[in-house]
Amino acid sequence: MKWYYLSGVAALTLATSISSAAHAQSKLLEVDPTLVEENQPAPPSAVKPVKKGKIVKGPAVPPPPPAWIDAITIDGYVEGGIALNFNQPFNKLSWGHLYTDRANWPTFNGALLTVQRPLDPKAEGYDFGFKLQGMVGEDMRYNHYIGILDYAINSRTQIGPIEANVTAHLPWVSPISEGGVDLKIGMFPTYNGAELIYAKDNLFYSHSYIFNFGPFIHTGAMVTTHVKPWLDVYTGVTSGVNTSIGWPGDNNAAAAFHGGFGFNFLDGDLTILAITHTGPENPRQTDPLGVGWPVGFTGIPFTPGGWPPPTTPGWPFNQGGFGVPSACACNVNTTIRSFNNLTTTWKATEDLTLVTDISFMMESGWNPSSFGLPQKAWNAANTITGTGFWGTAPAYPMGARAFGIAQYASYKVNDIFKVNARAEFFRDNNNFFISALPGYFDAVNLFHGFWCPSCLNQNLGTGLYANRPIYSGTSYLGLTLGMTITPELPKLPVITGLIMRPELRWDTSVNGTTPFFNRSGLSSSQGMFNMDVIVPFTIL
Repeated sequence: MKWYYLSGVAALTLATSISSAAHAQSKLLEVDPTLVEENQPAPPSAVKPVKKGKIVKGPAVPPPPPAWIDAITIDGYVEGGIALNFNQPFNKLSWGHLYTDRANWPTFNGALLTVQRPLDPKAEGYDFGFKLQGMVGEDMRYNHYIGILDYAINSRTQIGPIEANVTAHLPWVSPISEGGVDLKIGMFPTYNGAELIYAKDNLFYSHSYIFNFGPFIHTGAMVTTHVKPWLDVYTGVTSGVNTSIGWPGDNNAAAAFHGGFGFNFLDGDLTILAITHTGPENPRQTDPLGVGWPVGFTGIPFTPGGWPPPTTPGWPFNQGGFGVPSACACNVNTTIRSFNNLTTTWKATEDLTLVTDISFMMESGWNPSSFGLPQKAWNAANTITGTGFWGTAPAYPMGARAFGIAQYASYKVNDIFKVNARAEFFRDNNNFFISALPGYFDAVNLFHGFWCPSCLNQNLGTGLYANRPIYSGTSYLGLTLGMTITPELPKLPVITGLIMRPELRWDTSVNGTTPFFNRSGLSSSQGMFNMDVIVPFTIL
């Protein structure tokens, strides 16, 4: 007989013995009920007998509230990627892009660090917090608050703050603030639009036209009034777009309004945000004649329009550019630039989310005065008079408009893969908003109101655009299909995950213009494969 047969018999015998003993004891207790009491432990003498079936609980002791400092977190991410442009543009620029403007070359988008104590969303009393966020990287070229570290590093990689603010929840309950009031004071990203500077929270590596040429960051105060569980009202005042406080941090002496309405329906599955940022944005002109322009263009006269001839040595030949000081010969404190967004987010199912972002942009200035010729008539007037007078003289108000709509869809396949799609139509009526800023400091020069001859714009009628009717406008269609991949990683110190976002993107003009670059000049469309990698981390 094998040993495992013996083991099986022994186990069966033991189980049978235990079962028999238990059955015998239960029968014994049924026959003589007095044995029930004899087999129970005696209750302590100080304890009052408890009725059968009743459970006695001690007094509830709530857990101590966490200390304010315990809610402080320190985290961030590092991001890098590449934008492959199938057009092989001769100037290495992907038109219509900012963070992904460098074609066919790796980009260190940035390392971002956040130290914050967020407000407690369940706070019923007063609560206070703060947020400090800084970035170093190539994206920082467009994220500067002018006057703060904007010329600190002479490179594509730059450094600066993204957020520096204090926040408060004020339990001021009233008929118009059932949920109290939230307050934010300092420097913070705009509330406009569906896409964010914070890369981790976007569906795609490349950005929409609505994001790229809308507002980025502000300095000021924002009040959020929780009127009803389904309604928030935003009211705020800022110093402008990408500005800090005081000269040279503010490009004019006027404030802007930032506010709107937020709606929350279907237990948070449907949200609608209608928001505006409206105020003077044209910079004061500190050097309207270009007297202070650095060596390299010294001695070469500027044309009446404010830019050197395309054949000027060192000039980006055959592209055209513009000098910002001539862009608005106006009263910079009264002309208005308005950015308006209506953003709807609907979580249609547990896995499918749909976002619609509608934008309208308006500039009331752009060479306004009480007299003069419209800017589009300057060339004809100079030809007739044989002078370059028009372009330096005041011009009649012209203004500019742009509008767009972007539709997003995101479907979560599983915990690793999410499929994303974006379709966008954007109309720049006067070719005013969409520009290229390839130089290290082009963006901050633009905001300061300094000369910016390497900035590129299509409303000039010069260089590659010499045969195009100026101020004619361009209608863009952009289609993007991508994925968000978050693979599972072994547990690591500090590093909390990995995010990869490959995408295919195709942009085209739908009104017969040629805004994109290719090997030899201009093209009506542009195809790209883009991908970035984000490594998030948590220190505290």
